[in-house]
Amino acid sequence: MIQRQTELDAIAQRYQRRATAGLGDRYSLLRPEVWQMLQERQRALLRELAVRPGAVADWRLTEVGCGAGGNLLEFLRLGLRPEHLQGVELLPERHAAAREFLPAALQLHLGDASAAAIEAQSQDLILQSTVFSSILSDSVQQAVAQAMWRWLKPGGAVLWYDFIVDNPRNADVRGVPLARVRALFPEAESIRWQRLTLAPPLARWVCRLHPQAYSWFNSIPWLRTHVLAVIEKKTSSV
Repeated sequence: MIQRQTELDAIAQRYQRRATAGLGDRYSLLRPEVWQMLQERQRALLRELAVRPGAVADWRLTEVGCGAGGNLLEFLRLGLRPEHLQGVELLPERHAAAREFLPAALQLHLGDASAAAIEAQSQDLILQSTVFSSILSDSVQQAVAQAMWRWLKPGGAVLWYDFIVDNPRNADVRGVPLARVRALFPEAESIRWQRLTLAPPLARWVCRLHPQAYSWFNSIPWLRTHVLAVIEKKTSSV
């Protein structure tokens, strides 16, 4: 427990360093590389969701590391009901921003995701987007993954988006390769995955030359640094 809290405190400190690093508008949706990354991920995720069974309005989804609520807003616009959505956020300032931004019927949890009060086998989908790459402790990664799997209904799926390679310029994160994803979810019935997202430092550089250059470079698979994975839970799971 002490080791887990130490890592959670360290994660908060790492995010605080990023917030004060003077990155300016690096993640603004008005930047050509940012909106192209976002739209590429959205298209890939929508293709996966389009083949899932059941009515969208009936799906129940929890996001781990929901930040200020941008991804949850996308699911509201897709047609999920606010009372069927939940978010978990470690950082109080981001949790507060999400609470102000999102409908009151959408439940938000503050703190350690592995201890969030979410009912077992109650969720159709669990989303995580670039959260695990910010967790440098193997044991904390494992605890969060186990909680996500516990919340998931039989036949449900974890929607996973994260990078698979280390960033030599950023010691606060580490890549999560597919072998690690498989180790985190050993009971998965299947893991479908695809590589997405031109390496962000390269994307920023090429889009300074011309926005269309993003597509040209992104057509080379080994320049893509992230994976979108759908991690399926067996229908017969207990």
